[in-house]
Amino acid sequence: MLIKMVNGTIYIKQADEVQYAVIKSLPGFRWIKAAHLLQGPANLDTLDRLAKMVRLPEYIEAERLRLAGIRRAVDRERSNPEPKALVKYPVNRDMYAHQIKAANMTLLTFGIISPEVV
Repeated sequence: MLIKMVNGTIYIKQADEVQYAVIKSLPGFRWIKAAHLLQGPANLDTLDRLAKMVRLPEYIEAERLRLAGIRRAVDRERSNPEPKALVKYPVNRDMYAHQIKAANMTLLTFGIISPEVV
């Protein structure tokens, strides 16, 4: 099986019948008839499932680990009982705890703040 990732999209060629059936069942994957390949999103769930099936190329494995780090940081922030603002938010009033959590999780998810900061 050949795997390539470009701009957040996974392309898979030469998958055997079992691999094809498993990959085709993943959300967002579709068969591109003209190119004879499967195409789908390169999100953490997809990359985790592919990693269980085959050994991923180094750059795809690095992306999988980066996404896993972001997910762990967001989960830690979600369960934080006393959140602190990661940056000075441009609001006039004091923010409630759930608002601080949501703002911090948004910064982590969109990559504005690194998971190591949390």
